[in-house]
Amino acid sequence: MQNLKFILSGGGTGGHIYPAIAIANELKLRFPDADILFVGASNKMEMQKVPQSGYPIKGLWIAGIQRKFTFDNALFPIKLLDSLLKSRTIIRQFKPDVVIGTGGFASGPLLRVAGFAGIPTVLQEQNSFPGITNKWLSKKASKICVAYENLEKFFPKNKIVLTGNPVRQDLTGFKEKREEAIAFYKLNPNKKTVLVLGGSLGARRINQLIAKELVNFSSQNVQLIWQCGKLYHDEYSHFNEKEDVQVLSFIERMDLAYAAADVIISRAGASSVSELCLVGKPTLFIPSPNVAEDHQTKNANAIVDKEGALIIKESELDTQFTTAINAILNDDELQKKLSENMLKLAKPNATKDIVDEIEKLIKK
Repeated sequence: MQNLKFILSGGGTGGHIYPAIAIANELKLRFPDADILFVGASNKMEMQKVPQSGYPIKGLWIAGIQRKFTFDNALFPIKLLDSLLKSRTIIRQFKPDVVIGTGGFASGPLLRVAGFAGIPTVLQEQNSFPGITNKWLSKKASKICVAYENLEKFFPKNKIVLTGNPVRQDLTGFKEKREEAIAFYKLNPNKKTVLVLGGSLGARRINQLIAKELVNFSSQNVQLIWQCGKLYHDEYSHFNEKEDVQVLSFIERMDLAYAAADVIISRAGASSVSELCLVGKPTLFIPSPNVAEDHQTKNANAIVDKEGALIIKESELDTQFTTAINAILNDDELQKKLSENMLKLAKPNATKDIVDEIEKLIKK
């Protein structure tokens, strides 16, 4: 199988980008001579993150529809048409064997054009409640790799394969990196470390909460690695002056952050949930209520229902957070139970399983 060509498309947030990069890395491992091209939205974070991972990327002039009327919404039909035409040019010039979409608006036009051109397409749906783009693309898709059960009500049943979500390769073996992590983050090895994850862009409500809870964390004698997101770094970076608090806009070495953490507070985006299952650290989920169909709550509840994590709604943070986090920090039995149950839900071979499906399509 010489000179295979693959296009991967997806983006807007880390949750769509990192699974695509993980799939690309596995494809490169299996087919070292393959050509791999990414297609993303021209003004989104994939335009930086993908080249950093060593892959070329082309940008489309596309954005999602906002819920309220905006100038961008008025431009949406023009952007969509422009993106469809550009996608057609990209596919004609590159001639991919398979096109893979990991969600986000950029994948819509590209996979639509690929499907109409008769090129096999693979969708990777990370959430327990599919996004609008993947629902739109599912009828033409060759295969749909999902991370949750019971998605037949959204997708054609005969196309669904339960694989789990791809996670970054550097997470394997993170457990052996504890000492390296403590040195890297200059932590006190005798104190518990709480890792706060608000998603790649950050989460305003979680940041407000953590700022308010610093006194409590200090009284619990724990240290904090607080990923506040690039949108909020200027607002919260002054807390770096406090002892036992590190405020970061973005965490490049997630493997070391997970290795250092004893307890994790996190949003419940699909990629984060999949990574956290693999990591198996006691976790308190605070799902974002501002996402389509409240899918973060559904993602988190899939773990909470199996007693693998705890959950608090944003609306209940002021009344319940301190009690919940202190209960986890001070109860070794609870920590052990959450860890063990979460690890049972991990799908460490997801990336390989997805590429197996891609390989089947090539052989056809």
